[in-house]
Amino acid sequence: MFKKKIFPYSTVVELTLKCNMKCIHCGSSAGKDRENELSFDEWTTVFKDLSDLDCELITLMGGEPFLRKEWYELAKKVKDFGMNVIFMSNGYNINDEIISKIRKIDPYTVAISVDGATAQTHDSIRGVKGSFEKCKDVLKSLKAADLPTTVVTTVHKGNFKELPQMKEFLVGRDIVWQIQIADPIGRFPKKLHLSLKEFYSVALFIASTRQQYSLKEMPITGAHCIGYNSQVLPNITLSPKWVGCQAGITALGIQSNGGVKGCLSLPNSFVEDNIRKRSIKDIWNDPKFCSYTRKFTKDDLLGDCKDCKYGKTCKGGCGAVSASLTGKLHSDPFCLYLIEKSNF
Repeated sequence: MFKKKIFPYSTVVELTLKCNMKCIHCGSSAGKDRENELSFDEWTTVFKDLSDLDCELITLMGGEPFLRKEWYELAKKVKDFGMNVIFMSNGYNINDEIISKIRKIDPYTVAISVDGATAQTHDSIRGVKGSFEKCKDVLKSLKAADLPTTVVTTVHKGNFKELPQMKEFLVGRDIVWQIQIADPIGRFPKKLHLSLKEFYSVALFIASTRQQYSLKEMPITGAHCIGYNSQVLPNITLSPKWVGCQAGITALGIQSNGGVKGCLSLPNSFVEDNIRKRSIKDIWNDPKFCSYTRKFTKDDLLGDCKDCKYGKTCKGGCGAVSASLTGKLHSDPFCLYLIEKSNF
């Protein structure tokens, strides 16, 4: 069956901006609820419309999604409309009752943020004492409940050296490990952003772990912000090939107040519309939406990407990284090919 090239395959939803942590790398500066967050009925309409647009996967996150009073009922609506659910959580609020409800949803995965190999590192990053031990307990409980589980680690200068220790903790536990880099937006200070050398060392770590273990023993992957056309390293993401930023092509992000972006990781300046003004169907089907990806040409490339032989397919790397570091799209300097070209 013919598959559309442009459809919101994966939509990331911010159920609430309310959060019980104060993470230093939070791009949304989460803490308090946004003013006038979407109601249960408004979210239900959004999910129905996304289903009509052939969306297949909805990630429910925050803030902290389990602080949203109707999280279970909303997740059930997603399933009722025929879509899969991912929960993205800091784990601190998860208990046996919540796990029992999660099992009824039958999620694609439950992703827990773990940002260090020690309580000192993780707790200092998360701003809550005891959060590391809580995460470890929650991971055990999720696996005991036979739930598909993912650990997401956001790396920066404060924790990237602990990746080998984290690997030893996770290997053989049937937990997918996704590694991503922190971008200098929200409350994250740019001084903690990885250097190019540190970034490349993270890519080397992922690649070497892939060689050391089978994906069954240690299912590790880099997120879309790590990679691009290395001439030395094997592929470090689960996708066979990087085909450019997917904002507005197969990806979509919706804030808790209805703001719509092509990707929720992009800075707030990329909010293009609001579902209270137009339906998500109308926004998605508007030919002007996400024109920076949908109408991309090689002439849009900037910086070192402008004359790159991979520019046409790569499209300048991750839009969120590019925008946060350079203020513009299509010029992501955190590129494995660029680093290798400059140093090898």
